[in-house]
Amino acid sequence: MAHTRFAPDRGLTSRMVLTMFLLGLLYVVFVGVLISLGVHAVTVLVIAGAMLLVQYFMSDRIALFAMHGRVVSPQEAPELHGVIDRLCAMADMPKPRVAIADSDVPNAFATGRNQKNAVVCATTGLLRRLDRAELEGVLAHEMSHVAHRDVAVMTIASFLGIVAGLMTRVALYSGLGGRRDNQNGPPIGLIVMLVSVLVYAISFLLTRALSRYRELAADRAGALLTQRPSALASALVKVSGDMARIPTRDLREAEPFNAFFFAPALAGGRGGASLASLLATHPPLDRRLDQLRRISGQLGQGV
Repeated sequence: MAHTRFAPDRGLTSRMVLTMFLLGLLYVVFVGVLISLGVHAVTVLVIAGAMLLVQYFMSDRIALFAMHGRVVSPQEAPELHGVIDRLCAMADMPKPRVAIADSDVPNAFATGRNQKNAVVCATTGLLRRLDRAELEGVLAHEMSHVAHRDVAVMTIASFLGIVAGLMTRVALYSGLGGRRDNQNGPPIGLIVMLVSVLVYAISFLLTRALSRYRELAADRAGALLTQRPSALASALVKVSGDMARIPTRDLREAEPFNAFFFAPALAGGRGGASLASLLATHPPLDRRLDQLRRISGQLGQGV
């Protein structure tokens, strides 16, 4: 990643490389299966590739539009800009664009393919609930995502899921499901659909596992930069607790963006080995707080 004062995370880097390698291998196998079945998948691949390019180069604009966020000037949000300015100076990184989303759901997110095209957005609900130290901890967490470039990796990693989803739709709606290699052979469409579902499921689990680790990495990097893990822990507890008071309808509207949020709008079960934990975008709250307590102890001991 580009040089910043955010603590590097070799575990995150190795997981991003491994995830991209496995997804690339899965993609090659998937395309090979389609070709062997005689499926003309060029159109689907072109469409998916175009979607990837749009998502990659316009991820910041798409995210802001979807969350009803807008870029604000220092005159419009002096306190928010002040916190970002301080963190940029501490981290020695370019200042991202600063945005506010008009939503009572207390959250924040960062997006953009690199540091020069990044945007950090906080909701009005978050700004109302947190004090300055807590807000600094949350924004340090979000800016570490930009420094680690894991947002860009997550965007690219979603490509295979897009392809598999499109192929499933093609098999269902193009009449391919009734085709057979010969009169007694199995339907090609059924095979394509099953393979697509399997590929989607594997890519989904790989990206979710990476998503959970990157949240832990961002907590760690943000806490080490600010040297105040207790403030980040306080923000986590406050945001997670207040989330229960938000109307379910509003949470469901925000849920599709869970992977980019500081805290999930709707969290699954708390069991460490449960199915919900495998599907979750974020690690359990207890695990995040335990890590921050360990960091606080290390900083107190001068480790």
